[in-house]
Amino acid sequence: MSNTDNIDWGSFTFSYSKTDYNVRCTFKDGKWGEIEVTQDDTITLHMAATCLHYGQEVFEGCKAYMGKDGRIRIFRVRDNAKRLAMSAQGILMQPVPEDLFVEMAKKLIQLNKRWVPPYGSGASLYLRPVEIGITPRVGVNPATEYMIVMFAMPVGPYFKEGIKPTKVQISRDCDRAAPLGTGCWKVGGNYAAGMRATAQAQANGYSAALFLDATEHKYIDECGPANFFMIKDGKYVTPKSKSILPSITNNSIQHIARDMGIEVEVRPIPVVELATAQEVAECGTGAVIAPIKEIYDPGTDTHYHYCPDGNVGPVCKSIYDRLCAIQNGDYPDTHDWITFVE
Repeated sequence: MSNTDNIDWGSFTFSYSKTDYNVRCTFKDGKWGEIEVTQDDTITLHMAATCLHYGQEVFEGCKAYMGKDGRIRIFRVRDNAKRLAMSAQGILMQPVPEDLFVEMAKKLIQLNKRWVPPYGSGASLYLRPVEIGITPRVGVNPATEYMIVMFAMPVGPYFKEGIKPTKVQISRDCDRAAPLGTGCWKVGGNYAAGMRATAQAQANGYSAALFLDATEHKYIDECGPANFFMIKDGKYVTPKSKSILPSITNNSIQHIARDMGIEVEVRPIPVVELATAQEVAECGTGAVIAPIKEIYDPGTDTHYHYCPDGNVGPVCKSIYDRLCAIQNGDYPDTHDWITFVE
């Protein structure tokens, strides 16, 4: 095992980096088995497994933080467990029990404790649970056997710019998800569907694609790998749509905004309303909050500009600081979001 004493924790990105152990559990014969611990970062699958042929795959992402007090905190891990179960049920997979999910997360962190970035480094330990169907199926039917694998790695900000404002491009020739499809579940297919638009945006110098509703292409949906929100007339406004993943980070921000006396609106947001927003941003476990300084709409050749001084807006910054303080244990957790790993 490598030594972690001299690591530059701030240099980590969201590229995979191997830590000491990962944990696994298998559903077979109608029940979940015992948690397995391994140092092997590969899995062996039957070539006809349903995850490979019919997309029976769901995943999650959550983070653990080292506090100033030396205690490790996982942020909203039970909400991740609930969302994984919801996603699994959405595509007829066996849901992982909440307590089993939390037990796996705690064990994973304990086994990889030396990889939890120190307090004040700006980095965190990212946990990636993934559940897959492993039953061989050639006909289109759900599996009867499943495996959940959970691994961990230290990460810096999802976007290398961090809290610095980025640019995004509206996608008008690619839909991320259908209104009654899988957009509200965390399945790999949603991300595969958006890769072409993301690649096009990045080729044009933008960090992500901003997706519109698949019915009318009039309203804002997801923003790349994250939810979208804007600050308009002193209100926190975020899209309402059946094809948007219910972001735990977005939900947290809504609670924090209300705590700070900011009115919250969850409603359809027409593209044209971008012209009257004061601040816009994307949010998610990876990005936390990534402010946006420009949105380009190639359909109308319109550029929407924000952050006139080049810095994150004051409302986004205050919410970001409060959220990070709660995650790191520097602000009271009044919503029971923190799970301690002893």
